Order: sequence, then structure tokens, then C-alpha cells
Amino acid sequence: MDTAAWQRCIDFHGHSCPGLAIGFKAVKALEQQMGPVCENDEDLVCVTENDACGVDAIQVLTGCSLGKGNLLYRERGKMAFSFFNRTTGHNLRMVFKLPVSRKDVGREELQQMILHAASDELFQFGQPGFSIPEKARIFDSLTCEQCGENAVEHLIRLHEGKKICLDCFEGYSRGW
Repeated sequence: MDTAAWQRCIDFHGHSCPGLAIGFKAVKALEQQMGPVCENDEDLVCVTENDACGVDAIQVLTGCSLGKGNLLYRERGKMAFSFFNRTTGHNLRMVFKLPVSRKDVGREELQQMILHAASDELFQFGQPGFSIPEKARIFDSLTCEQCGENAVEHLIRLHEGKKICLDCFEGYSRGW
């Protein structure tokens, strides 16, 4: 095990835990499946389906981040990660499969099991069910005519002739 990389993840996250171990092992599995990860390479994109501890390890070890636009959150509540390499065209989706019931082992024991298990024991591998997200774009900001705050133009709504941000906008639905 790469203890220096694990320690970098702990330092960033603030503590060690089974969730962080999942993200750590996801990156190690990614390297086995798609090759070495270059932390400064914006061509690697991660779409995470959860906002749990493991995402911190993915950020540390891959360099993917929200700010660079190559870490995207797709809320599904699954411990699943899809990786895309814009240069090679390779992609991979991995879904964590718990090797034991959480009721049967303690937190530290579970963490150690995850850290020392083989990738195929921890993850189901497949292809993402969606295409690689487009590269991050820079948008102009517009001022909400209700609250006065700026928001990016693609998230402004037009309501009664006024530009309104999502926080001020009251959507219309007929219950469908």
C-alpha cells in the first residue's frame, strides 16, 4: 500500500475512515484499469454519484476538482464513480460493493479490509451510462433583478420580463 498517498488523503480530509478508504481504493483501481493518473492533467474527468468522504481521496490523488470543472457531482446516492480520459478516450464506471455487512465489523476493521482488499472484491466495473461531460465553460454573470446578486447567465430565469436567479425564482409546475 502507498502509505504516503494514504497520508496525503488523511491530511486533506482531516481523519481516516472507511469512506476515505473507498475513494483511495477507487483511484488505485482506476490506475490498474486505465493506467497512471497525472494529478495535473485536466483531461481526466471524474463524475461522482455521491458527496461522501471518498470524493476527497479522489480529489487528492487525481487532481480532479470542482473548480477546474473535471470533478462533477451527479447526485444518485450511489458509491459510484465514472472516470473519463479526454486524451485516450478511455472511460470506466466503478460501483463499490461492500465486502461485509457493516453490522458485522467495526469501523477500523472495515477500513483495514477496504485498504487491503483486491479491487475486484471492492468494485463492480463497467462503462458509464452517459457520455463524457463537455469541458467547463466560462459564462458571463447577470444581476438578479430581485435580490441584486450576480449569477451565471445559464442559470438565470426570465420571469415577468425580469432576470431572476434560481434562489428568487418560483418555478411553475402543474404537478406532473
